[in-house]
Amino acid sequence: MSLTLVIANKVYSSWSFRPWILMRHFGIHFDEILIPLAQDDTGPRIKSFSPSGKCPALRDGETLVWDSLAIIEYLAELHPEKALWPTLPDARAQARSLSAEMHSGFMNLRAHLPMNMRRRVRKRELTPEVSADIARIEEAFSQAKTMFGQASDFLFGEFSAADAMFAPVVSRLHVYEVGVSPSTRRYMDAIMALPAWQEWQTQALAEPWTISKFENI
Repeated sequence: MSLTLVIANKVYSSWSFRPWILMRHFGIHFDEILIPLAQDDTGPRIKSFSPSGKCPALRDGETLVWDSLAIIEYLAELHPEKALWPTLPDARAQARSLSAEMHSGFMNLRAHLPMNMRRRVRKRELTPEVSADIARIEEAFSQAKTMFGQASDFLFGEFSAADAMFAPVVSRLHVYEVGVSPSTRRYMDAIMALPAWQEWQTQALAEPWTISKFENI
């Protein structure tokens, strides 16, 4: 039975991006259903796939999984041979902790620097609250790299679910031209050089739909 991933716009949907880039990078085949946001039928269409009324959602036969992190955990169980999480227990524990922190936190950054994959790279003035979010993210990156990722471009050695969870943050830091440390910049460049990232970016730029409140930021 093939997997079907239901996502929203590639330009804006940070939550859709997370399982999508993970599946593409690890070669997990799936069919894709894209539901544009801010259309007259957006709500009913998403609700027909996802009981939460939000994207993404994953169908595997009769099994339905919604929420990005739940989808990632389901995929890790479905494909243990692909090591979506780090293999070392202490690295895996930290990767899951950082992913959960990303999943539930950094609300100031999300609101002030919304994801927009086609935004022209230019600075936006940061509030103290957003700067604090970014400082915590950089601290988390540095700790993971120091403890587990020194020999690689990614947080825990090889690209993992933790990197997928932070991929939309990389986009935000890039398009809003946020000043970051050289180490964070190298990490961002490595993520953005991935073929899966490039594929998503290309498809995002080709999308015809816009949401004006994000385009004007």
